[in-house]
Amino acid sequence: MLDQMDFSGELWLHKGQGGWTFITLPPDCADQIRFVTGSSKGKSGGKAWGMIKVRARIGSTKWDTTIWPDKASGSFLLPVKAAVRKAEKIGAGDRVDVALSVLAAQGF
Repeated sequence: MLDQMDFSGELWLHKGQGGWTFITLPPDCADQIRFVTGSSKGKSGGKAWGMIKVRARIGSTKWDTTIWPDKASGSFLLPVKAAVRKAEKIGAGDRVDVALSVLAAQGF
């Protein structure tokens, strides 16, 4: 696992099928992740669809997931699953503090 990054972001609901809820990572965090993982904008760095395994924490809830590259923002999207939103009593439009660590390179 690599160094922890702390940031705050707003939860937003994807309008597409499935109703996924995301937080867009700030540009400085995205740049640090690209540096650490060796991936660059528009390239997957050898990872499926450019996804990168991470460990996230909001409040007292921790979970392992993958962040997804986002062409629109030039950053990454952190999916926040329903169990986390329920446990922390948060939803779309809420601003939350996030602790995020990139997990050691692992194959998909």
